[in-house]
Amino acid sequence: MSSDLIFGHCHSRFQPVADRFAKSITSGYEVGATLAVEYQGEMMINLWGGHQNAAKTRIWQEDTLVNTFSVTKGVVAACVARLIEQNRLDIHQRVAYYWPDYGCHGKEQTRVLDLLCHRAGMFGFREPVALDQWADGSYVSDRLARQRPFRTPGSGQSYHALTFGWLVGELIRRVDGRSVGVYFREEIAQPLALDFHIGLAKADLARCADQLMSKNQKLLEYLPWLKKVPDTLLPKQGRMIKAAVNAGDYKVAFQQIADDDATFNTDSWRRAEIPAANGHGTAASLAKLYGVLSHTGSRNHYHLLSPQTVTQATQIYSNGPDVALFGLPFKFGLGYMVDSPSTPISSVKKRFGHSGIGGGMAFGDHKNGLGFAFLNNQQHGAMTLFKTANQLAKTLYILL
Repeated sequence: MSSDLIFGHCHSRFQPVADRFAKSITSGYEVGATLAVEYQGEMMINLWGGHQNAAKTRIWQEDTLVNTFSVTKGVVAACVARLIEQNRLDIHQRVAYYWPDYGCHGKEQTRVLDLLCHRAGMFGFREPVALDQWADGSYVSDRLARQRPFRTPGSGQSYHALTFGWLVGELIRRVDGRSVGVYFREEIAQPLALDFHIGLAKADLARCADQLMSKNQKLLEYLPWLKKVPDTLLPKQGRMIKAAVNAGDYKVAFQQIADDDATFNTDSWRRAEIPAANGHGTAASLAKLYGVLSHTGSRNHYHLLSPQTVTQATQIYSNGPDVALFGLPFKFGLGYMVDSPSTPISSVKKRFGHSGIGGGMAFGDHKNGLGFAFLNNQQHGAMTLFKTANQLAKTLYILL
């Protein structure tokens, strides 16, 4: 498929999905984006189009890399599941068993499970970490090891927006010896030929699309006013959101995530290993990864995970409500979102994966043996963050 802005291929059965993707770019809503769907072992859709930059002087290419933000967490989850299957990591064991320094200041009984499903009470930093120190994973993980938790570990769910990656990444390093970026590259990306990276090599920097952040996050501006509304005037969900706003966890969890383009488009951000937020890759690679996980767990004589391990990793281990995510009913498996409001990810529909704050998402579908990935470089407002991804998924599922 080719036009002035849209490239790639799409099986004729799914042409309405390609049309929807093309419209999202030709309308100007998306600056640049890529969509891929693997279905029962075959790549049915692999499209890319638009531009890599705001000035629209660089066309999106097949091998263009884009920052996936928290979609990265689902990739980290696959690394953890592999260690679990190999009996190298026990989710019910204390974190301090693998990482002795972590067992202090009320964190002694924190389980591996607590880290994986955002129940560790370590959803932010008590003292800010300078941006130029984020690339030093050992420094950041040591800061977290010595920190007192914000909540009693295991007592409730508060999304670890940034700290998830350093906490789980250090756990992987303690068990395996490799950083999460190296582990993923050697254990998963290379055997499956995936163009996805947690920490870019210098040679890959030229392939990156610019990230264009929204200045229209109006929902966050209105949240403080919710405190003034009497509970008697709010529905149940409204009261839950108000309680979450009063708790203030979201401010701690997201306080160091910049809202401008500059940070995310620097070489230092792209080359660092920030395993919760700075994976870079293509939609085709993510669709393939989730396609393998959802279909057989193996590809071309390479065994990634057994179907039993994938089932274990995608059960519901934490039910929400999530205090850092405004009291919404997010549900988590072992690092995977298994219920994500306002996205197609749903435990009832046997879908698991992760969304990202840029508007991208990737998920697997046990029921259909399917991997889906949509990535873009234009962040939209809070109420329309996943508009394109939702439209594409809805159109796809009508055709299955």
